[in-house]
Amino acid sequence: MFDSKSRYYNLETITFTAGDNRIIAYKRRRFLPKGSALQLLTETMVEQSDRLDLVANRTIGDPEQFWRVCDANDAMDPDHLISEAGKKLKVPVPGQEEPR
Repeated sequence: MFDSKSRYYNLETITFTAGDNRIIAYKRRRFLPKGSALQLLTETMVEQSDRLDLVANRTIGDPEQFWRVCDANDAMDPDHLISEAGKKLKVPVPGQEEPR
């Protein structure tokens, strides 16, 4: 259902049987991990006109892993993370299991 790099990949798939007997598959809700519980790879400064995919590519080597930067910084609003140049961002070690 999801690529192995997706934040939703490891979530359990659940099924629901609708009133008309259709079976609907969906993923369980993903709860955000506490950023302080994630092992850090590095910290980086936001550069002028930065985007989270650029930050992830520069630090982790994969722009699609931008969500890991969000998790490490407890961000509910990803745009806030890059709103000002010079802001320090935590970057977690990629691939670690999310704390439950």
